[in-house]
Amino acid sequence: MKMIMKILICAILFCGCESTEKDSTYYQNPVFEPDLADPTVIKANDGWFYAYGTENTWEENNHQVVPVIKSSDLVNWKYVGQAFSEKPDWKDGWIWAPNINYINGEYVLYYSFSLWGDENPAIGLAVSDKPEGPFEDKGKLIDSEGMGVHNSIDPFLFQEGDEKYLFWGSLGGGIYGVQLSSDGRSVTGQKFQVAGNSFEGSYIYKKEGYYYLFVSTATCCEGANSVYRVVVGRGENFKGPYLNENGKNLMVFHNMWWPPEVDKIDGVILQGTSYIAGPGHNAEIITDDNGDDWFVYHAIEKSEPYLPKGATRRPLFIDRIEWINGWPVINQGNGPSYEERPIPYFSK
Repeated sequence: MKMIMKILICAILFCGCESTEKDSTYYQNPVFEPDLADPTVIKANDGWFYAYGTENTWEENNHQVVPVIKSSDLVNWKYVGQAFSEKPDWKDGWIWAPNINYINGEYVLYYSFSLWGDENPAIGLAVSDKPEGPFEDKGKLIDSEGMGVHNSIDPFLFQEGDEKYLFWGSLGGGIYGVQLSSDGRSVTGQKFQVAGNSFEGSYIYKKEGYYYLFVSTATCCEGANSVYRVVVGRGENFKGPYLNENGKNLMVFHNMWWPPEVDKIDGVILQGTSYIAGPGHNAEIITDDNGDDWFVYHAIEKSEPYLPKGATRRPLFIDRIEWINGWPVINQGNGPSYEERPIPYFSK
């Protein structure tokens, strides 16, 4: 059914493609399946890109605790294994939304540890000398009770010069930042807030004098009915304020994340289409050797929205970013691409 749909799209967009044979100079979303939700990506010292995702059961007897995949071009991915040889057990919960970094000669993986409706979700960290792991768990970095921030998940490490800052937060709690020690293993500063409680999955990208804060909002995990989407604001300081393209501070969006209130949130740069639901929780932006920026994220194919055990199926997508008048634009504002597109360029 999925292939039939893609062929139909191809026919509509390109007025009757003569062949559906795969061309190595083009790619088609999704680039990895069945699932790599809440992705994080790094280019490791061995020259490969490594991506990591949220804990999930891909199929019967195939449960993944932080799956790890690798690629040379962001398109052709190979399954590597799992980040942990044993799941951390310092609290009850699932390992969600990891964030990979390279600090002082080690790969440092921050991760969310939470149950649905958890009263005290937390963020832990683990380290490895190899990007594929196994990672040695170092336990808790922060939790909601200690930081006074509801729903403390979705970590992202931002580095400004020699200083390191953890940004985190989820729906109902808001997006916060705090300075960390030079090794990234402990909190040294006071928290500050950069966005309202309608958002989660923060990521900051610095470009041409601006800091761009990408956040996701709405429902991530309701199969084809998911209305997840990506919002962006920019500022001249990484601590904010972050304003969207209409000049609204992202701090003003509170308690609006559940539909239909989500439609009142502007500054959206990526949302669902007739074929794709719930795009969001983007990974690091990767710049190819042509200087093009690539947006890496998860999304849901409406034709195949669930994994075998009922969880929402969120495979990996990529799309090129165009920067127009200082703002990121993805697929001309038409949502995730679902037809063939030129692949990123990386010299061998």
